Amino acid sequence: MSEYTSKTGLSSILKNYSSVERDKLKLTAINKVRFGLPKERGLLFVVEDVINNDNYFHYREFLEFLSSEEVTDADFLRIIKDGRNVIHSLKFETFPGLIEALMSLDWITRDEKTIECFKEFVVDILVAHNKYANIVITKLISLWIPNESTKEEWLNGPNKKIITHLENVHDLILRLTNVMPILNTIVCETLENLFPYFKKPPYQIGGYIYNCLWLLRYRPDFMNVVIDLLIRNLLKMDVNAPRNEIEEAEDEYNTNNDIAEEAMFQIEGFSGDTAVTMVHEVAEVLDVCLKQLFEFSKKIYDDSIDSSRHKKRGKLNFSNYFSILLEVFGTVILPSHNTHHVQFLIFHCCSFKFSLAEKFLTFLWEKIINPNVSAPIRQVSIGYLASFLSRAKYIPLSAIKNYLLLLSNWAHQYIERSDSIRSNNSLKANLVFFAVCQAIFYIIAFRSRELTKDKSSLLFLQSLRLPALVTCTFNPLRVCLPAIATAFAGVTRTYQLAYCHTILERNARRKLATVYANELMTPEECLDTFFPFDPYLLKKSGKFVAPLYLQYQANDIEETHDDSIDNSMKMNRRKRGDSEMEGDDVDDFIMNDKKLKSELSRSHEMQFTYGLSPGFHF
Repeated sequence: MSEYTSKTGLSSILKNYSSVERDKLKLTAINKVRFGLPKERGLLFVVEDVINNDNYFHYREFLEFLSSEEVTDADFLRIIKDGRNVIHSLKFETFPGLIEALMSLDWITRDEKTIECFKEFVVDILVAHNKYANIVITKLISLWIPNESTKEEWLNGPNKKIITHLENVHDLILRLTNVMPILNTIVCETLENLFPYFKKPPYQIGGYIYNCLWLLRYRPDFMNVVIDLLIRNLLKMDVNAPRNEIEEAEDEYNTNNDIAEEAMFQIEGFSGDTAVTMVHEVAEVLDVCLKQLFEFSKKIYDDSIDSSRHKKRGKLNFSNYFSILLEVFGTVILPSHNTHHVQFLIFHCCSFKFSLAEKFLTFLWEKIINPNVSAPIRQVSIGYLASFLSRAKYIPLSAIKNYLLLLSNWAHQYIERSDSIRSNNSLKANLVFFAVCQAIFYIIAFRSRELTKDKSSLLFLQSLRLPALVTCTFNPLRVCLPAIATAFAGVTRTYQLAYCHTILERNARRKLATVYANELMTPEECLDTFFPFDPYLLKKSGKFVAPLYLQYQANDIEETHDDSIDNSMKMNRRKRGDSEMEGDDVDDFIMNDKKLKSELSRSHEMQFTYGLSPGFHF
């Protein structure tokens, strides 16, 4: 007990140590102080003691000093210089702990002379002993991840101080990879191993991605690996931030919280801006990351244009970048289930010039017509093609017409081949055909304003032979998403291209008859639909998409025509009802019919686990 507690009669709240433990603590404290001062107990001494006397006592004490004490600039510089003097003695089998401890020291915040000396030491140690490569590269890349103490300096992107520190890290990585090309494989593996977990704070993941993209400035040969790594990790975030969860979180926040007016004028950054911060945590991380990739894509393109204009060769080539992005799209994004935002990276890149959009469309078309590609991948490719042609503002009408013609020709050839062999009409057996038909209906309905604006466009639509498609024995309208079928029927009826309502009503009656007969809510076969370019929900990165994105706008003529026909149909139904049913019987039929349709609608919604809204608003 202390003198104070003995006088007051209070028991000590401090931990009681035995005399042996107390002596050990004193010895440790003495050793720590001692290693900070005497020259004879420095790095040279402990290395020679291990090599000559096989004595690890002072070596272990030195490691403890490095890990637990603040090392002054002077001591740090002396340690590094001593290390360079015995560089060939620091064999991997004996001194891995020493190199790891030295790499763990805070070297990036010191003066230029000390930093340069440290860089030279690291290069020397790897040239002399390449087995230290994993330790060195791991320690360097781990410095890319912002820690809690630097969080404020990353909120609006890295400040000048952080950038200065990172410049030294990247400069050292560049030196090492130039001297030892064998390190490239280790760098790639370390990039993947150290990628932060997707539920980490935005400033950590955003900081890591910032540095991954920085790496490409001086090592563009890592482009393939880095883009693939980033896309795969962004997809993890994307599928863990479903559209419905993001919308529910935003709606709940807007309902329960009044956003302060001054928050609308805060500065955008990695985090903390109420006006542009996503409520859903994973969506916020994804937003921060995608914003950086959108900026990166635009910068590479602008730099490429500038380089070609001034006839100079830049390190980053946009053509190469887009080819890699397209390749990663095909191997990673296209087969992925239920993604919502990552695919907009290629949507954004295609807006830079039409030749890029042509490459993307050609890539999708080749997937669609290739019988060696699996039916699900062909179906998803059709969804991407239809959604891209419908939503991208920058796609010219000539390209839309071209792909409508290709799709319709393929569908008509499919019908002709099937008629000759009397094939099965089921959805499973003809999945690609039904997907192609729905794509045709979707594009025509969504782009109806452009496709019906003049006589030549209407003549083009007539050349697609739409009546033959909707009346063929496959009956593609029966498996289409109801909103698409209804919108397409409205356009074709208005411009007398085809009359689909009779088929839709017959399909609806058959559906109701099947349900009544079975007394079970078993919906008819319906095409599992995916609209990859549905409205973009993320706030910070959304500003790159919004100017390029087309919202659905129904043709005024169609709306007027639909309203008049709907009114006349209601009148006719009312007259027939008066003659066939009386009083409560009519009300009961209407109520039962509404209930049945509602239940059918819910069952269809449950079936569309991979589908989203087609974007039509009635």
